[in-house]
Parts: sequence; structure tokens; C-alpha cells
Amino acid sequence: MRIKFLKWPILISLLLMISLVQYSAPDAYAENNIKIVIDGKRIKSDVDPYIKNDRTLVPIRVISEELDSLVEWDGEKREVRISKEDMHLVLRIDSYLVEYTLDNETTYALMDVAPEISEDRTFVPLRLISNALGVGIEWDSEERAVYVDSSESSEFTKFFDVEISSVKAGQTITGTSRLYTETLQGVPKGTKEIKYLLLDRDTAKGFVIAAGDPAQAHEWVPAMEDNGRKILVAAFYDARGNFLAGDSIPVTVRIQPRIKLNGIVEGQLITAHSVPLTTELNFSAAYVKYEMINPDNGAYYISPEVDPEKPFTMIPVMEDNGNMSVRVIAYDTQGNPYYGQYVNIGIDVDRYLYLGGVKQGQAIDGSVTLLAQRNFNVTDTEYYLVDRATGNETLLHKAAYGSYTWFPGPEDAGSKDLYVKVTDTAGITHVSDRVTVNVTGNPKLLLQGIGPGQVLTEAISLNIKTNVDLDTIRYILTNARTGWEIVISEKSTAVIIPEEGDDGPWTVRAQGSYGGKTIKSEEVRFSIYTGPLYSAKPVIEKDKYQDLVSGLAVETRKTTGMSAALQVAQAILETGWGQSVPVDKYDGKFSYNLFGIKGEGTKGSVTSNTWEEYNGVAFRIDAEFRAYNNVKESWQDHKDLLLLRDRYAPFREVMYDSTKGAWELKRCGYATDSLYAVKLINIINRYGLKELDEVTI
Repeated sequence: MRIKFLKWPILISLLLMISLVQYSAPDAYAENNIKIVIDGKRIKSDVDPYIKNDRTLVPIRVISEELDSLVEWDGEKREVRISKEDMHLVLRIDSYLVEYTLDNETTYALMDVAPEISEDRTFVPLRLISNALGVGIEWDSEERAVYVDSSESSEFTKFFDVEISSVKAGQTITGTSRLYTETLQGVPKGTKEIKYLLLDRDTAKGFVIAAGDPAQAHEWVPAMEDNGRKILVAAFYDARGNFLAGDSIPVTVRIQPRIKLNGIVEGQLITAHSVPLTTELNFSAAYVKYEMINPDNGAYYISPEVDPEKPFTMIPVMEDNGNMSVRVIAYDTQGNPYYGQYVNIGIDVDRYLYLGGVKQGQAIDGSVTLLAQRNFNVTDTEYYLVDRATGNETLLHKAAYGSYTWFPGPEDAGSKDLYVKVTDTAGITHVSDRVTVNVTGNPKLLLQGIGPGQVLTEAISLNIKTNVDLDTIRYILTNARTGWEIVISEKSTAVIIPEEGDDGPWTVRAQGSYGGKTIKSEEVRFSIYTGPLYSAKPVIEKDKYQDLVSGLAVETRKTTGMSAALQVAQAILETGWGQSVPVDKYDGKFSYNLFGIKGEGTKGSVTSNTWEEYNGVAFRIDAEFRAYNNVKESWQDHKDLLLLRDRYAPFREVMYDSTKGAWELKRCGYATDSLYAVKLINIINRYGLKELDEVTI
């Protein structure tokens, strides 16, 4: 079977025919004016041809059967099948894709007008009849008639001067591939972007695998779920998402996984204390893990799920010295593992031990956290202080391992040395270099348990942290409006219990004495509220939430190209299936905020809680979250956030793909959770959300 572009005389003749029809029948549907004559016989039908989008559409069954072709209708699949001798044609309602088989060889093409149903009849472009059934056609403008002559033969011709040139028809795709499409007459006028679709041959449905600038080549990194007999489609679209032109070819995807570990090579001797590793894949992975085995002692380590495109830092320790085997394991969205080859290396790292948490020459006016930085296992850890003036040495802290928070007092003022001493698993003692610091020795009294701006709605406990030995301690509350003060405790701890009538602004401070001197903490401003409180509420019943957000997500995908599966997964993760949507904690105003976005929305904001830290202790503080009039406004705002903010530009490059998009959201800083992308991918897989991204042409 030959498939070729229309020759210019034929193309001009067809365009002239269409223009004559349009000139004499400017209405969208010229129902009673066009007649069809096949082999000299006027064809009568209960439905007439009509003009749409400058094309003549004709009832396929009437003409096909008149030309001795078998026409079959599959209502479930909405398919029309036409057969004549060794020729078989498959058309799908509202689909531009046509499947054409001749002499057991199947190819695919894209039409400029999709078949449609009118008056319970299937209508197709007239030109398709000529193409599929191999007959001649002629337009008589005076009689307003289409003449079909079965004695004349015609060849199957492509509707568009477009060709996928980087992949050949029938090619087997084994991994990462380049996609490029050539256009003999230039990019179609009005084109905004090109999309590459990978469709199932049986259903003509599939997914977008690349999208963007139509003049550029695109990289396709297939996923394991792409395996099988497919149709590769290149389609040009305008700004409204209207199909303009394209090409389609049969391909087979049979990925031969290639997993390469970069950063180390076979036989390499590692002496560095940290080694960045990366993975090179020829398929799209949901995540990767790095596995390390010491064959000498059987030690085993496997990393958590990590970004397939970001470095992972391997940190060898003394116990690793000797032989080590390292490999990458890549996982698809179903959790299936694909193993890379082991890279066998040697480890010979020098022992190191140094004191972390302070720097040479640092001035210390408060507490610091000391840490033994080491690359070997220990059984004992001791932190020491040495007075440089007297040489006196003091053991600050002793434990098996771990850090120590040191809060030097007035007696520690002056130039001091700090060091750490450890004992390894063999019983050998190791001592770090000394770090010289200058301790100011200022007396400090820190209030803990409450933070600036906090709103108290229930009882809380207070305590102190100090670097002096106190003789007395008092906790003092002050009404910020009246100036009235009250001592609530003269013990080491205190409790504030909000009661009716206490509402409003307050301050609290701790005050102590030592050696006849007085020391005060910072005064912390806070508020008391004893009125009714409102907590997060459902936006809809849990079992209805997925349907609610899926509809919004699919509509967004159709207009923007953003993965609907990814949108739904975010909405599920951020609100606990829509059961925890922020409300104003004071007046119960519902936010309709499905994505936890802070700030002001179309209906202002609601006050809810977030976390802060003061003097090393976390506390909850009021924060403003965007409020909307309905769910649709929340969805629109989230869409605008991702489509308009500069920080999300990398996400927009891959937003059609739920897996790549999930990782790019994490890289762009949408969430701080290191497993945010993995959680989204798992939700998509567990609840079958991928089907929301299914497309056709």
C-alpha cells in the first residue's frame, strides 16, 4: 500500500470543489441542496449531506453500501467498520484518527474533520470516501452535486503535509527517544503547541508523552506502562485547543531497561568522605533507591525513595573500609523494581573526628548545640571545656553518643577551648582538635512554652532555661490594656489557664534572682481567647470527594494540559480527602481552600493555625489562609499559582505527566516534605487516577 501526499492538481481541484460548495451554500448546514450521484445513479437517503468547517460531510453507510462495501456499527465503542475485499477501515465518532488496512498491512492517518452523528446517522468527510474506497469524485457546481465514479481509482492520500520524521512507522521503541515532526508547508497557521500522544491501537486512547514548541525536537522518556503496540501521534493545536494538523504512525514500545550508576566506576578506590551519586535511566521511574552491600562483613544499606533526577550523597564510614558493591534500583509507578548492575568499589577513608556546632573564634552569648562529627561508630562520647587562662578542664557531658546543648554562664566567661573525646567499638579513644571560643558569660533567662503572637485558648505550661543558679523565680502576667500585673507562680514551672473575662492582649515574663541580682526574660506578647472555636470541616462526603475534584481536574487538563491525576492527588493529600478544609477558628467561616494556600483569596481569608518556634520550642500561631466563595474558585487559584508563578516554570514543562510533574513540584518548593512527590505518585497509583489523563485525537 502506498501512502503519499496529494499532488498539487488534485489538491487544488478538491479545494476548488469545497470553495464552490461553500460559496453557493454559506449556511453551516445546507441540508437540502447537495445531492450525491454514484456511477450515474442519484442516491436517495433519509438524510442529506451538509457543509461543516468548509468540508462536505456525507452519510457513510449509504455511500459505502452503494459501492458494495460492508458497513458495521459498534455502539459500545462508537466505531464504524467498513470492509471491501482486502480493505478494512475503522472510524471512531468525534475522532480524527482513521485506521486503514490493506493486504493485512495497517496504517493510521489523521483527518481534518472528525466523523460525527447527525439524525442518528454517521457522517464523514467526502474526501475520506475517495481515500478509503479508492474511487474518483467530481463536483458539479451548477447542479450542486457530488459525483462518485467507482470505475476511477484513487490512492490513499494523507490529509496533511505533516510527517513524524524522528521515528519510523513500525519502529520498536526501547528507551528514550527523540521526537520531531516536519511540515512541508511550515507550521500550521495559528499553532500554539505540538503534542505527542501515545495511543492504544485497540481503543485509540492514551496519554500525552511530550508537548511544547512545535519547531523544536522533544525528548520522550517512556514509562513501563507505555509498553505494547501503540499509535504515535503528533498533533498541532491552536490556543483554544483545536486540532489543526498532524501525523500518526504505528509503533511498538518494548523498553529494555538501562540503569546506569554515575559518580563511581568499577574498581575505584573511594577516599573522599562524601560521594555524590546520580542515576541515568532510559525510562521514566517513579523513584529510585541506592543499595550498598559490604561483602566482607555483610553490612547492608538501602536508601529511602529519592528523586530519580537529583544527586544522592553516599557517606562512607570507617566500618565500610574494604570492598563495597553499589547499585541503583528504579521503580515504576506500580512499585515494580528494575535493578542496575552492581558497581564494585573499594573504600579507604581516613578516620575523622571534629567538634561541630561551634566555629573557631566564635563569640558565644547564649546556648549552642555541640556535636561529635565523625565517620566511625562509638560507644562513649564526652564533651570537654578547657579554661585557657588556668588550664582547668571540665567534663560538660557524657553519653554513648549524640549531641549536647551547652548554655555557658557567667562563671564560664572568657577564652575557652572546647573538644570532644570518643571511644570506638574497639575500645580505642580518639580526641578532636580544640575549638577556641570567647564566652561573654552574660546571664540569661529564657521563657519557654509560649511564643510571640500566640493565641491561648486552653491551658499551657511554662518553664525556663537559664545559665545561672537562681535563688527565686516568678512568672508575671500583665494585662496589656490595663497594665494590671499578677504573679502566677513562684516555682520552676507555671500554668496559664484562660478563663472567661480574660480575653484580650497580655504579656508574660519570667523574673529571677541570684546572688542578690535580678534577671528577666524577654516579655512575650500573646492573646487569650475563651469564645467558641471552630475546626476544619469537610467540603463534601468523603466518598463523593474524588468525583467532585476529578471533574474540576479533567476540565483544567482540557484547557491547560496539566495532569488531572496530579491535581486530584494534591487535593486528596492536602485536605485528607476533603475532610479537613480550613475554616476561620473564631467565626467558623468556611474557606473552600483545597490546597492550603496562605494569603487572601476571592473571599478574603480565614484564620487558622500554623507552627513557629521560640527559644527552641514549637508553638502554634494564627495564620491567614485564602478563602473562596466556592470550590471552583479555589481550583482556579491553584491553577493560576502553578501556571503564572515564575518559580513553577520547570513544572509547566512537564505538567502533562503526573509522575514527572509530581517531582517537579517538589523541586520547585511546593512542599518541604521530602516524600511529597512519592506520596502523590502512590495516591495516583492506588486509586487509579491515571485514567483521568487519558486522551484521544
